[in-house]
Amino acid sequence: MISFFKLYLLLRRNNKLSAKRSVMFEANQYGKLFGYIFLGFMAIYMIGIGTFLGWASAKSHEPAFILLLMPLFLILDFGSRFLAQQTPLMLVKPYLLMPFSRYRAIDCFLIDQLFSSSTLIYLTLFIPYFFINICGGTPFIAAVGMTLLLLMMVVVNSQWYLLVRTLVNQKVYYWILPALFYGCCILPFLLMSDKEIDKSVDHIMDFLCDYGFSWMSVLLWAGLLVLLFSLNRWLQMHFIYDEISKQEKTKLKHVSEFNLLNRFGQMGEYLKLEIKSTMRNKAIRGRFIQGICIIVMLSLLIAYTDIYDSPTMLNIWCLYCFVFFGAVNLIKVMGPEGNYIDLLMVYRENILTLLRAKYYFYSAIVLIPFLLLLPAIISGKFSLMMILAYIFITIGPEYCLLFHMAIWNRQTLPLNEKITGRNQMENKLQIFIELIVFFVPIILVSLLSALFGDVTAYTILTIIGLAFTLAMPIWMKAIYRRMMNHRYANLEGFHSSR
Repeated sequence: MISFFKLYLLLRRNNKLSAKRSVMFEANQYGKLFGYIFLGFMAIYMIGIGTFLGWASAKSHEPAFILLLMPLFLILDFGSRFLAQQTPLMLVKPYLLMPFSRYRAIDCFLIDQLFSSSTLIYLTLFIPYFFINICGGTPFIAAVGMTLLLLMMVVVNSQWYLLVRTLVNQKVYYWILPALFYGCCILPFLLMSDKEIDKSVDHIMDFLCDYGFSWMSVLLWAGLLVLLFSLNRWLQMHFIYDEISKQEKTKLKHVSEFNLLNRFGQMGEYLKLEIKSTMRNKAIRGRFIQGICIIVMLSLLIAYTDIYDSPTMLNIWCLYCFVFFGAVNLIKVMGPEGNYIDLLMVYRENILTLLRAKYYFYSAIVLIPFLLLLPAIISGKFSLMMILAYIFITIGPEYCLLFHMAIWNRQTLPLNEKITGRNQMENKLQIFIELIVFFVPIILVSLLSALFGDVTAYTILTIIGLAFTLAMPIWMKAIYRRMMNHRYANLEGFHSSR
């Protein structure tokens, strides 16, 4: 019987070989380079934060000070893991008939995620913090124990993320789980006055100083880790067998004709295809509903609450209201079409018409946050120029960049089955494009506002976005030509990943 450690090394090696055999391996090399650069910047940034917090805690002789900020770090960590870390469900599937326990394979993949780069990068925050505290008089052994305890908190948070991600992949309404948890944690502070918040923070700080780094705390976090690990272990196996043994059920449904789109000819037919794919196919419908719910929630939060009233936060979340839906769906453009890509290749410029239909469909989705933000525009909370700038930036340069992924995406996405592979970002270039889409416009508008003022900044963004929008036929045709130059490699990838 193979030992657990040898099995762990074997599965890890097979995992790396699987990545090398992927049809996206060549494109991933460029994405990995940008990923390493991003991790390097993150490490430098976190070292700076750890050093700053370390000086603050050393002066007050309170090494438990960082515990007061850990909830914020853990919330940010929970959200950031959705970008890169996936569930290990389908990794175990090929090993179900192997002569070793299926649960041992699950354990290997779960343990591998415990020590992922997303977890270990937090050492760049904790080590500088406690190094400065050691210089300030904290015993070395105590500092090491505190560092390990904080790392255990991050590991527990990774298991909490894995639990939520696994459930959300099955049913969209499981988003209620993290919403209730974080809502119960944050809501009391929103309802308190400033004096009550100050008193609560003082009480929490006193409690953390007494019990934050204690054996009671170690036992609590260790118990949570064991509980969440066991739940994830059971859930992974449950959903693996559920996916393998499920039976397809066919129901007769009313077929919508969408006759209104007939006047647009072939373009109208592809618009029908996009709409019907969203309505009929379970996986596509789930991503559509999830995206719509998030942009509606963001729009309502920034329009009718004062949570994000600072200029920077308003700019960030206003952009996200418009770009989020397209960013999370168009980053995998042509993935669902990989199921029937051969049919699209039959007639000349079929795919060009399809891409244009997709552009009009996703541009129409932008009207949803616009309508939700309209009362806030009328009341003066937002300027019309700001909203127009982000609308045209979204449907202009942002969509232009996202549609370029049609050249490089070569992995078929299932239409009805949930995507349960390890890495839904099958092309590492997708991560780099996502970072550009979400952060570059904010950096640009911040620089322009600092140099010329808000009105000029939004005017420049509107002009840039409008230029890209009007030039859509030109850059869409350029994307189509480059896609045709790579058509054989793309076809091979789509075929092999079905």
